Amino acid sequence: MSGELRPVDARVRALESILVEKGYVDPAALDEIIETYQHRVGPRNGAHVVARSWTDPDFAARLADDATAAVAELGYGGRGGEHLAAVFNSPREHHLVVCTLCSCYPWPVLGLPPVWYKSPAYRSRAVLDPRGVLADFGTVLDDDVAIRVHDSTSELRYLVVPQRPAGTDGWSADELAAIVSRDAMIGTRLVSV
Repeated sequence: MSGELRPVDARVRALESILVEKGYVDPAALDEIIETYQHRVGPRNGAHVVARSWTDPDFAARLADDATAAVAELGYGGRGGEHLAAVFNSPREHHLVVCTLCSCYPWPVLGLPPVWYKSPAYRSRAVLDPRGVLADFGTVLDDDVAIRVHDSTSELRYLVVPQRPAGTDGWSADELAAIVSRDAMIGTRLVSV
């Protein structure tokens, strides 16, 4: 069985071959798209932004003031990241991002949106029952923690800067970035060690 493609992978390759054969798709363009989403956009970028904000108070201030410009300082930007706001979790306030209309999402810093982010259930429940949605993700907050729900739109998209976990003093930015997940930057999970 080793070396055999899963049925879905075989179908994708067959479809790709047909599209290339007929001249509908340029293989170099496909390779460029794959390269982009594997190495140039994605949650690893957002994790580096968060880690930098945890280790550099001046950068954190710039991120809070103008997230688009601060993120661009690190070389991240482009379609879906033109108008970005950073919201910072604290011991008394937790932020959760949703797009109630469709699936507006900051691709340059978070990559492709997860399937659940686009689902009607998440989009409606995040607004009506944010605490319940967080619990579905295993995130249970104390009752005295306020939850702020942010509606991401084509005009403004959000990046949640989670709280830095205790016990990470002295960690490098790369070590910190490794513990920051996409879901934490949407607000559905906490960062822990």
